[in-house]
Amino acid sequence: MIWQIKLLALIILIACAIAAINIRDLLGAAILFGVYSFMMCVMWLAMGAVDVAFTEAAIGAGISSALMFAAIYRTTRRTRD
Repeated sequence: MIWQIKLLALIILIACAIAAINIRDLLGAAILFGVYSFMMCVMWLAMGAVDVAFTEAAIGAGISSALMFAAIYRTTRRTRD
């Protein structure tokens, strides 16, 4: 993989991690976590660990994100009255 693409993926990975920590909306944090997991999959592919990348894509970006979305949608939001 070209080093510029690896550097871009690393920058996006770090930005997603910082944004997921600092965001106050749960749905936004879950979306950023999914993007973070996908970018980790890309980084594992760049390192040549195809089996780890496949597992990260299936578990990290797929199942974990779906479970977080389901948990968020089953909760109610509190309103400030």
